[in-house]
Parts: sequence; C-alpha cells; structure tokens
Amino acid sequence: MILKRLDTYIIKKFLGTFFYAIGLIIIIVIIFDISEKIDDFIEKNAPLYDIIFKYYLNFIPFFANLFSPLFTFIAVIYFTSHMAAKTEIVAILSSGISFRRLLRPYFISAIFLAIFSFFLSNFIIPIANESRLEFEMMYIKNSRQSKDMDIHMQIKPGIFVYAEHYNVDANMAYHFSIEKIKDNRDLVYKLTSDNAQYDSIRRLWKINNYFVRTINGMKETIKSGRQLDTVLNLKPSDFMENVHNMETMNWFRLNEFIAEEKMKGTDNLSFYEVEKQKRIAFPFATVVLTLIGVSLSSRKVRGGIGLHLGIGLTLSFAFILFMQITTTFATAGSLPAIVAVWIPNIIFGALGLYLLRIAPK
Repeated sequence: MILKRLDTYIIKKFLGTFFYAIGLIIIIVIIFDISEKIDDFIEKNAPLYDIIFKYYLNFIPFFANLFSPLFTFIAVIYFTSHMAAKTEIVAILSSGISFRRLLRPYFISAIFLAIFSFFLSNFIIPIANESRLEFEMMYIKNSRQSKDMDIHMQIKPGIFVYAEHYNVDANMAYHFSIEKIKDNRDLVYKLTSDNAQYDSIRRLWKINNYFVRTINGMKETIKSGRQLDTVLNLKPSDFMENVHNMETMNWFRLNEFIAEEKMKGTDNLSFYEVEKQKRIAFPFATVVLTLIGVSLSSRKVRGGIGLHLGIGLTLSFAFILFMQITTTFATAGSLPAIVAVWIPNIIFGALGLYLLRIAPK
C-alpha cells in the first residue's frame, strides 16, 4: 500500500494532535501529582534521582496508555472538525475521493496507536511499573497487605491448605491445615495444627501442635506431635497479595499467573481476568473511537469545532463510564470478564458503523 499525499497529510495531523494533547495533559498531571505528594517526598527523604527516574519517568507511559483511547478520540474530533470547518473535507470528496478512501489514513494511524498501546500495556509498562510501585511502597504508601480471613488454596492437584489468618510480620499462618483428596472425592490425609511458621533460612514450614489423620479405605491412623518440619509448594507470598501485583506482569506472565491461581482454587480471579481482557480491548477501543470520531466530525455544522468537541467528550466519557459499570459487574458479580470488557466496544462499534452510514459522502 503506497501512501499518497492525502494520507501523509491526515496521518501527520492525527498523530501530531494526539501526541501534543497527551503530552500536554501529562505535564499538567505531573504538576498536580507533585503538589499532592511533595509532603511524602520530604517526610521520607526521597532522593531526587529516584523521584524523577524511578517514579515520574515510569509514570509517563502508564498514564499515557491509560488515556490513549480518550485522547485518540479527542484528537480525531479536533483536527477533523477543523478540516470540515475549512471545507477541506468537501474539497477532498468533490475531487472524486470516496469517503471510504478518506478513512484509510485514519485507520492506519488508529491501528498504529492500537499496536503501540498493546505493546506498551503488555511489555513496557509492566517493567516500568516494577520501579514505580517499588518507589510508591517505599516513599508513598504500603501497597502490600495480607489476604482476607479464611484462606483456602490448592498448592498441588488434590492437595489443599487452609489458614484462618496469616501474620505478615511473623510469617505465621494460624489454625493451619493440609488436606489430600484422592480422585477429587475421597479424603485420604488431613493435618490440623495451631499454626505454621515459615523458616526463610531452611526454606521449610514449622508446623506446631499438629494432629494428623491418615485414611486408607476403612482404616484410619492418627498421629500427633508438638512440631513437624515439612517442605510444601507454598511460599509466604502466596498468603499475601499485592494490590498492584498484576500491573507488573507482562502478557505471558499474567496468563501463567491466572492458570496457577485457577489450580489453587483462588476465588478473586475476576480482577486478573478483567485486566487480561482490558489489555486487548483498550487498544481495540482506539479503532472504534476513531471510527466514531471521523464519522461524527466530518460534517460541517453551524456549531463548528465546539459542538463536535462537546459531543465527542460526552461520548468518550459515556464509553469510560460504561466500561467501569460492566467491569464492576465482572469483579463484583457473575458477568464473565470477556463479556464485561468487550460489551462497550461492541455497542460503540455498532454506533460508529451507524454514524459512518449517515455521514455525508
């Protein structure tokens, strides 16, 4: 495909407006963020080098990608409305170029931004987030916390562990138990104890005041003791969750993590499933919002750029609000993550096709 002068003209306007808008908003956000966190930086003696290079330098790609679909939409609305106001769209169509041909540079730009966004969210931002979140945990807040009460997980096929509570500081699980189930049906081994403490030097668990039942058909053996040292496929980190943990996982690690947690029988996998689907759906939203933007703003209207921007902002915020509502149904309800995340794209994609159909050609 050879790019014509019209293609390069629109692509330059598209990408130029997008990067200018996203750069401007990033500068504004950084200024407000500094004013909000300056007390934490001073109180905890955060080094200036770490503030600039570990926090804000890694903050930029995260924020830029977060609002990439929104600013793509705004950029398309702005420069296309400006072209329509100067009758450039009419002149292009009057020269014999079809409206479908006019869309080519828009979609070239949108697909480029979508691929760039996918690459950022799945491979670049997770690496950047490691330094950013480490800085936040050290100088701003502690994002690591123990899981809820009554922790139940599968550490190997057929082997389950349970703890009523886990103490992060002491590395100790209280009212700890291990169950072995044969063929997903028969209980063959059960250990209960007062607590289990992890020995980080020897890398094993010390189980205190334990009681063991071994079941073999109709026979049952009972054993008890004060302390038992054992190696388990279990780490203290399995009893803790980092509320930003998934932000540091690339695409492949996120899929591996979801598979591991499914094996353990973790209940709150919906957050990770939603994150996985968002990393595909958000880049695709760039293409959908581009279609809506160009179909909406290619018509010259009396209200001019202001009217188009007003409608565009309303639709973009409606898209974000709808996305938040559907993902809430996935994380707090029973709606599948793939359905919750992709519904806004499907509905607004249909709206874009309708606007395209009625756009002046």
